[in-house]
Amino acid sequence: MEQQAPQEFILEAFADPASVRDVVRGILHTIFFHRFFPSVTPLSREVLDIMLPYVDDDELDTMIEKRAAELARELDAGRTHPHHTHTSSRGGGGRGNISVQFFEKKRRKAWYMRAAYGGGDEEVCWESWTVKVTVAEPRTESERAKVRKAMEQTLLTTAMKIVTCVNSHKDHIPPITTSEANPFPYQINVNQKDAGWATRMGIY
Repeated sequence: MEQQAPQEFILEAFADPASVRDVVRGILHTIFFHRFFPSVTPLSREVLDIMLPYVDDDELDTMIEKRAAELARELDAGRTHPHHTHTSSRGGGGRGNISVQFFEKKRRKAWYMRAAYGGGDEEVCWESWTVKVTVAEPRTESERAKVRKAMEQTLLTTAMKIVTCVNSHKDHIPPITTSEANPFPYQINVNQKDAGWATRMGIY
C-alpha cells in the first residue's frame, strides 16, 4: 500500500544578517509550540518587538539553536563565497531554507521489511514545514529602517500563518499510541535539497 504524502507547509522569513538566528529560532519555536506534545509550561520570547511562543525544553532548544546557527553560518558564507554553498548571493543578501519534519512510528507490516531494515518499526513523516529564509544586507540608515519594518511584518505574517495552518489542518495528525514523553520524533534540517516526499519518508 502506498504511503500517504505528509502535510506540507511553506513559510517565508526575511532578516538582516544580525537577526537571522533570532528570527529562525522564533519561527521554529512557534511551530513546535503547536506540535510538541510533551507537557511543557507555555512561555514567550520577544523577537523584533513581537511576542512569540517559546517551548521550554532543553533538548529541543539546543537543536533549534544549533540548526539556526548552522543556517546563519551558511548564509554568511554564501554572501562571501556564493559558489561554495547552497545559498545564492545577490546585492549583499542570500537565501536558504530550514525544514522541520514530524514522524510517527509504525510497525513494518511485511516480515521481509522487518528483516531487511533490522527492526519492527519505521518512522513515517506525517507533517513537514519548510521556512524559506531571505537575507538582506542594508547599506544605509534608510535601508536599515526599511529592512527592519519588512522583517517585523514578515515575521508577524509568518507567525499568524502558522496559527492558521495548525488550526485548519488537524485531521492528518496521527493518534498517540505510545506512552513515550514525545510520541512524534522530529528532524530539523538546513538547506535540505528537495528530493520529494517519498525520499524524505525513506521510500527509495
